[in-house]
Amino acid sequence: MRLRRLHAALIALAAGAGAGCSPALDWREFVPEGTDLTVSFPCRPDRVARPVMLAGAAAPMQMLACSAGEATFALAFVDVDDPARVAETLTALRQLAVGNLQGAAPQLSPLQIRGMTPNAQATRLSVSGRLPDGAAVQEHAAFFVRGRRVYQASVIGTQPPPAAVDAFIAGLKFPA
Repeated sequence: MRLRRLHAALIALAAGAGAGCSPALDWREFVPEGTDLTVSFPCRPDRVARPVMLAGAAAPMQMLACSAGEATFALAFVDVDDPARVAETLTALRQLAVGNLQGAAPQLSPLQIRGMTPNAQATRLSVSGRLPDGAAVQEHAAFFVRGRRVYQASVIGTQPPPAAVDAFIAGLKFPA
């Protein structure tokens, strides 16, 4: 339930992203505290941390998110206690992302992030859906793993620019 609220907060950020002027994208690299992942955001992200239930297990989830250029960019991650639950946690995150938007026919493609732990469930996703207010939205996301930490990097908006989506996903990297 708390994960739904956390994801709902991301959706609310996306809804507000198109309401004002479109600031220029000012890409900068971050290494979120407690991780070794480098991520490039086009704006300064806010950080939220909450316990969540995911794939039947409680875990603390952290999320960094910001809005720029009429899209919301977010990185969420959760540590999985049992290594055998990593794949199902990846699957649960992906299903939740699609379900929260009432998305239909998500497009999936394989994903490789430099330094990630290989996992057959690592995926890049694109899906169209609706915000809670009924507004049409698109989400582009990457789901991947490093050790027992599961990551979701997302860009959500009315029509996120493909170049910004690609830059955000390409900016994800672990040390070699």
